[in-house]
Amino acid sequence: MLAKPNRLTRGSDYKAIVRRGARCAGTHTVTYVGGGGDAPARFGFIVSRQVGSAVTRNLVRRRLKAVCAEALEGVRPGADVVIRALPGSATADFSELRDDVVRCLKRRAA
Repeated sequence: MLAKPNRLTRGSDYKAIVRRGARCAGTHTVTYVGGGGDAPARFGFIVSRQVGSAVTRNLVRRRLKAVCAEALEGVRPGADVVIRALPGSATADFSELRDDVVRCLKRRAA
């Protein structure tokens, strides 16, 4: 689970990161990285209805949160990361999601 300081909560933050952040596309996710500074790294997740039912979307969101909690130490301080789940993420297993996210975080947020 991500601690409160490591979560994006405001819609304006999401919008700014998606519009101005560096983009990295994977098979099941698209990762946007922006920000900088001394604050802790923050993560946000976008899982639309195209992914599936509410149960499926929450499962995907929980998996993405777990991946980010594992990878938190490898992310530079001050990085703001938004991960958008693509429709194929509903059928992907945990290891596939982890590979997608970790690869993009190493490229953009390390």
